[in-house]
Amino acid sequence: MSKSITFIVQPGGQLQGEARVPGDKSMSHRSIMLGSLAEGVTHVKGFLEAEDALATLQAFRDMGVQIEGPVDGCVTIHGVGKHGLKAPQNELYLGNSGTSMRLLSGLLAGQPFNAVLTGDKSLSGRPMKRVTEPLAAMGAAIKTTDKGTAPLEITGRAGQLQAIDYTMPMASAQVKSCLLLAGMYAQGETSVTEPAPTRDHTERMLSGFSYPVKQDGSKVSITAEGKLTATDIDVPSDISSAAFFLVGASIASGSDIVLRHVGINPTRTGVISILRLMGASIEILNERIVGGEPVADLHVVSKPLKGIDIPEELVPLAIDEFPVLFVAAACAEGQTRLSGAEELRVKESDRIQVMADGLQILGVDAQPTADGMVIQGGGKIGGGVVVSHGDHRIAMAFAIAGLRANAPITILDCANVNTSFPEFKDLAKNLGLALVCEENSGS
Repeated sequence: MSKSITFIVQPGGQLQGEARVPGDKSMSHRSIMLGSLAEGVTHVKGFLEAEDALATLQAFRDMGVQIEGPVDGCVTIHGVGKHGLKAPQNELYLGNSGTSMRLLSGLLAGQPFNAVLTGDKSLSGRPMKRVTEPLAAMGAAIKTTDKGTAPLEITGRAGQLQAIDYTMPMASAQVKSCLLLAGMYAQGETSVTEPAPTRDHTERMLSGFSYPVKQDGSKVSITAEGKLTATDIDVPSDISSAAFFLVGASIASGSDIVLRHVGINPTRTGVISILRLMGASIEILNERIVGGEPVADLHVVSKPLKGIDIPEELVPLAIDEFPVLFVAAACAEGQTRLSGAEELRVKESDRIQVMADGLQILGVDAQPTADGMVIQGGGKIGGGVVVSHGDHRIAMAFAIAGLRANAPITILDCANVNTSFPEFKDLAKNLGLALVCEENSGS
């Protein structure tokens, strides 16, 4: 039995008040992975209790790690050390989580046991060659389908991996992280060079666990010489989840909100930079460092936006936020153009096509291109029925569009919001979005 969830948003309204959105997804995944491989007990606060991060947690339980929680975002991990994982009894099912699958493939390539990684229909369609090919160059043995997708059958090659000096063809934090984790089990120094900056949570957290990582410009290097020492982690709020409210408060006249304790790691703040270029009023208050990561409160008041050509260097720093940025563009005066974002076509859905289709249904002039979109903003957003294609960020983006719509918007296939942000509907309602959630049990 699977539940289908439909969002129905009544038009108009404004966002008022303050909120703390749930913990960062990227950091929640990595806290479990590194805490499990550490020596000693790691305590995590602010852990994201959503399906993706829980899939990672369950995978490590299945490999013999004792993990307590999560209770109110608190998790206690009894680390087994770098070489302490045990063979799982069954396949490791990772649901919708691309991060879990790509990072685990690197981590498991150098273990003394075999493992099979599987996922849901969406994850089973996502490209895995971007990690399996460089891992193969290190001596890993990973079988994929003919299309280069999951399930991944990993034959552990403990002691047989060789370091690699890899220049990534695309800016992908998941590929970088995967190879760094494999490098912890390889002979020699593994280096990864990225074409543009991507999120650096893996490097920061490895350092937090006292594991030596070398950074030289756009190149990161790691060796097998080192151990992870347990530490305490306070996960900041996820800026990708905060982004929906940053846009909502910017576009809905009369809005004024504060989002507390948001992670503002410079590799993730593209959404703030882009919205500010469009004229948004976003103040960064009370900046501080928590567990090696910069955190702040974000104060947003509504302001008329204008269309821009989005600078390509900001694209990797906002890659997950484009669905809701397309909504901002639809509300902005003039034309917004995005290019250099072909990566959006291989996310949980083809986010370029799916967003263009939905915006057109709502009466917005949105033209997809091979690597982005051209949106003529400033017109009316109408109502209608849009399909999220099981993509959590698409579903939430169209919910936010309701703030500027002149008729109700119905969004189909929203169950996957639970993979990243189960509290979205309640938080959105508390801040002022007129959202109703309907559940139907399907087969």
